Amino acid sequence: MILSVEVLPESTLREVIGLLVRLIESAGALIIFVGAVWAFAQFVAAGVRGRGKVAGFNRIRLSLGRFLVLGLEFQLAGDVLRTAVAPSFAEIGQLAAIAAIRTALNYFLGREIAQERSELERGESAPAPGAKGLPT
Repeated sequence: MILSVEVLPESTLREVIGLLVRLIESAGALIIFVGAVWAFAQFVAAGVRGRGKVAGFNRIRLSLGRFLVLGLEFQLAGDVLRTAVAPSFAEIGQLAAIAAIRTALNYFLGREIAQERSELERGESAPAPGAKGLPT
């Protein structure tokens, strides 16, 4: 005789996971929204102050990119959680496609962030025009 104990019925588990998915995806959307609002406010402030320097805008883009990457990670977590209970092959295929797209986005955003960061660091470490460097 096989003893089977069901802690939660599958329907209840699906409802709980559905709620968790909505919470996680909402958190991801909120992170992206907050990042976009913050970046826009910084952009406007830089424009009002008259500091339309490329380095300033690159810093804003870097920060926005970080928000986007974090938000996309939350979105991907929601997608993975959605397929946690008895996924069909169609759901697994959709998850694979979504994960591939979001992973590619994260990869290219991460590369761009690293490139922008290195450009900013090079720009900050370069001597100011007209400044005399130390003799070698």
